[in-house]
Amino acid sequence: MSAFPFFPYTFFFLYIEPISALAGAYYAAFKPQQYLNDLCLSGTAGNPILPIMTTQTNMVLLQLANLYFLFALNEHLVLSSTTSIKTWRRMLFCLLIADFGHLLSMAPLGSDIFWKIWEWNAMVWGSVGFVYAGASMRISFLCGIGLDPATKKSD
Repeated sequence: MSAFPFFPYTFFFLYIEPISALAGAYYAAFKPQQYLNDLCLSGTAGNPILPIMTTQTNMVLLQLANLYFLFALNEHLVLSSTTSIKTWRRMLFCLLIADFGHLLSMAPLGSDIFWKIWEWNAMVWGSVGFVYAGASMRISFLCGIGLDPATKKSD
């Protein structure tokens, strides 16, 4: 059992987020055209730019799926194997950097992608909204919010 509060940290980092990453891996690997088509705001969904599914595009999406799979395994298996605050902090810091990189990868869609939540479809909710949630959870953990004071000082 984790040394950290089950809600929200252990539940989110060991279960919710890895399952979400597996869902992303599934769509990138097995529904690549849908994955690409849904990376837009709903206001543009009526006229999405339909990318041509080339061999190279398919390879890139399979590589992305592989990274999502790695992310899910890494987060769940590493964090569930230790109660070390140092290990949790280091892993979550690295994932926070990856959150910023993931958000940066959405920038070519324009700044509206980051704040027009009423236009988000399910894919954008996952690619932006859920990343906001994950980054917020990581920042909260790294700041020690909700952690036992003794836990914050260990390691």
